[in-house]
Amino acid sequence: MAAARTTSENLSEDAVSAYRRDGFVHLPGVISRADAARFADAALAVRHSVRDNHDGRVFTQLLQLWRQDATLRELTLHPGLAAIAARLAGIPLRLWHDQLLIKDPRNGAATEFHQDQPYWPHAGSRHALSAWVALVDVPVDRGCMTFIPGSQHLDGLRPQDLSDHADMFAVAPGLEWERRVTVPLRAGDCTFHDARLAHSATPNLTDDPRIAHVVIYVDADLTLAPGPSHPVTDPLGLAVGAPLPDGHFPRLTP
Repeated sequence: MAAARTTSENLSEDAVSAYRRDGFVHLPGVISRADAARFADAALAVRHSVRDNHDGRVFTQLLQLWRQDATLRELTLHPGLAAIAARLAGIPLRLWHDQLLIKDPRNGAATEFHQDQPYWPHAGSRHALSAWVALVDVPVDRGCMTFIPGSQHLDGLRPQDLSDHADMFAVAPGLEWERRVTVPLRAGDCTFHDARLAHSATPNLTDDPRIAHVVIYVDADLTLAPGPSHPVTDPLGLAVGAPLPDGHFPRLTP
């Protein structure tokens, strides 16, 4: 694997402070462009392998690639990504799940504003965050991310309706008037964002697919909450209050 430009060792305290203040940070070159291209090829191959089951949607979301594909497992379990996540979070972390997010060319569909945390059956979580790794160049018109800085302090909100542009602002009306920051990425760049940060993604208006790989890190010591249901925990038959088993949710930092 080629050398990265941003590592946990050279991550500045300013970047850590910005993440903790704003709820997100843009880090260039967390993986090399060569590695990004290699992972993008693997992502498209996985996408092609399940294409017969694709229901015609213009947005593809595939979970748990680390359990299915050796190349994408390398990215999901990337020790450099995990080390950066641990510095930002300040606590030991484990993997919640990964997900491949592909927006087809000219899809015309935005991912509406939402928080991630309300969708997860977690109790006692001190922090959770996602690494959104661009495997291709993602300019504004190819589906890059937009964040509302500081919105990670909103806790206890219900899950938002991703098909409704106004739903995030129905549950948190003040956010409609807050500043928004849109972050285009080069292949190999990454944004880390807090699981409670309100964020969205623009439509893909270009002739090429937008390919992003997301690794979600959570508090290593959280336990299972009564709900909501979730596809990565539902099949496991875990008891409410149980810790997440290391075999399915490996610890990635000390």
